[in-house]
Amino acid sequence: MKDRKFGKEEVDVAVVGLGAAGSVLLCDLAEAGLRVVGIEAGPFWDPQNDFASDELHAKTLAWNDTRLSTGQDPLQLGSNNSGRGVGGGTVHFTGVFYRFHPSDFKVRTLDGVAEDWPISYADLEPFYAKIEQDIKVSGPREFPWGAFHGPYPYPEREPISGNAQVFRKGCEALGIKSTVAPLAILSAPYAGRPPCTNRGFCNQGCMPNAKFSTLIHHIPRALKAGAEVLSDCMATRILVNKGGLVTGVEFNHNGRNYQQKAKIVVLSAFVIETPRLLLNSACSQFPDGLANSSGLVGKYIMPHSGHDVYARFEEEIRLYKGTPVLAVSQDFYETDQSRGFVRGYSLNAHGSRPVGLARLAALNAGIWGKQLRELMLEWNHYARITLVGEVLPALSNCVTLSDEKDEYGLPRAQVSFSYGENDRKLIAHGIEKCKEILTAAGGQPALVIPDSAHLMGGCRMGNDPQTSVVNRFCQSHDIPNLYICDASVFVTSGGANPTETVMAIASRTAGHIASLA
Repeated sequence: MKDRKFGKEEVDVAVVGLGAAGSVLLCDLAEAGLRVVGIEAGPFWDPQNDFASDELHAKTLAWNDTRLSTGQDPLQLGSNNSGRGVGGGTVHFTGVFYRFHPSDFKVRTLDGVAEDWPISYADLEPFYAKIEQDIKVSGPREFPWGAFHGPYPYPEREPISGNAQVFRKGCEALGIKSTVAPLAILSAPYAGRPPCTNRGFCNQGCMPNAKFSTLIHHIPRALKAGAEVLSDCMATRILVNKGGLVTGVEFNHNGRNYQQKAKIVVLSAFVIETPRLLLNSACSQFPDGLANSSGLVGKYIMPHSGHDVYARFEEEIRLYKGTPVLAVSQDFYETDQSRGFVRGYSLNAHGSRPVGLARLAALNAGIWGKQLRELMLEWNHYARITLVGEVLPALSNCVTLSDEKDEYGLPRAQVSFSYGENDRKLIAHGIEKCKEILTAAGGQPALVIPDSAHLMGGCRMGNDPQTSVVNRFCQSHDIPNLYICDASVFVTSGGANPTETVMAIASRTAGHIASLA
């Protein structure tokens, strides 16, 4: 971070959080000619010097600050659903790059549950296409689900891993469609970056830069266009004037508080920190927190159910080989009333590394001692399928402020979550389908490890200020120069990895803000 006189230099836009959404916003706004500053709580990573092909080291890439987790199904918070540092979670995500389906935006109309989005698939379609082309997504020759069937800018990744081969074999035996995964990972050279060599360390930070992240793509472009990045700067409060407009951001850097003045503030700090910052910015004009006249800031959070199903095979599968997700199916994505629940899920043939498997087996499945040792001795013989299951929004699933304070004197986030009846039926169906696929491929189902990922919601988008926090362009209903643009604006969670949709919404929002300048 440069040594500058904060507060003396007002910028057009201050973006808080530089992950999937914030980095896209920073880049698009800077290239549109606006003066922009990005404020990021974590470090500015250098992939070649800061990343290591090591599972334990990779924990440093996650947001590991203490959060309190409650509810019937308390969420495990950290590496599986948040990042800390420039690039955010894109630094350590698997690169799976799905579009949402048209049905995801009208769940209320189609299924009588949740709420419809104020935007449609058609509103995001040009931004999906723009992003896929911009970062050169690699994908199958034909993608058989949803509205987009290809082609992708780059061809599918080859060869696929042993785990992906097992998955596709089982699907074929059961008549289930499967494909090679669409990935934000290069299958051929691009912009000085090499194609993937299947090292498999996507979740640990890709040192060769074959995997896309906003750290290596959008941030350099933003800087070239004149943007400024303030890393290691923890935003502590959004500043508001007597007229009820935001005037900038207060943040802490190396123990000192600074202020960054801005005409517009965009919060892109993710599903927990965005509501937390809004609630912690309560003032005389907004005693219940900023953008919270509806009382819905922090409400309706939605993870994906991410249960892992393992089966043992006589032959070695070697889960650690190759990019983690190289085969997928969305045959169970749309509602089928005969199943006894609404909505659906994706299935990802998901690799694993030994420490990750041992940790989840112990903490989530209660496997310890001799049983854990025997499992790990045989781990090369296991295949795995991961469920990406839609979770319906519920008011009781929320982010609130606790009585416990952090090192900045701010109340820590308290996250409450419980699955609903529909969620549990969906999970049970998905687990059974995973077992059938693995059995059909010749495996013996051995264990199910409950898990979750991909947090969404907390500042939902809508047309009615009484039932939503932001409008269709992510502009807060209460404060016209305050925008909230990240996964927190999701109305429903879909059954697919959300990163591409987050980025599409961010690019659309950036275009809207730039049009006002």
